[in-house]
Amino acid sequence: MKKILVIIFQLCILWGLNELGSVIVKFTHIPLPGNVAGMILCFILLLTGVLKLQWIDRTSSFLIRHLAFFFIPISVGLMTLGGIFLKKGVILLFILCISAIVGICGSGYLSQKWMKSAEDNVHDHHHSL
Repeated sequence: MKKILVIIFQLCILWGLNELGSVIVKFTHIPLPGNVAGMILCFILLLTGVLKLQWIDRTSSFLIRHLAFFFIPISVGLMTLGGIFLKKGVILLFILCISAIVGICGSGYLSQKWMKSAEDNVHDHHHSL
């Protein structure tokens, strides 16, 4: 029973951040989807330590493990747009490829940069002892 209550509590935190992101976007007219603003807010709160990882880790891990399940409604919805894909398929494919390349390259570059920074910090720490 305790596990269920922890998951519900953590889900409420994540849902609240999502809703807060939507409210922020609505009132500030930032050209971002509300859920993206909520993720950015969550990231900032985690970085600053205002939000502790252990407050959301169990539920967020569960959601990530089952992420593919959340794409089923999107996939079914895309099936109804066959005519658009026939008319604009080439440009959509081009956009998808470019955005995938940018995302993969950007993620790879940042992760390598962060890993090198972490290694340098460990190396400097060992030499200062």
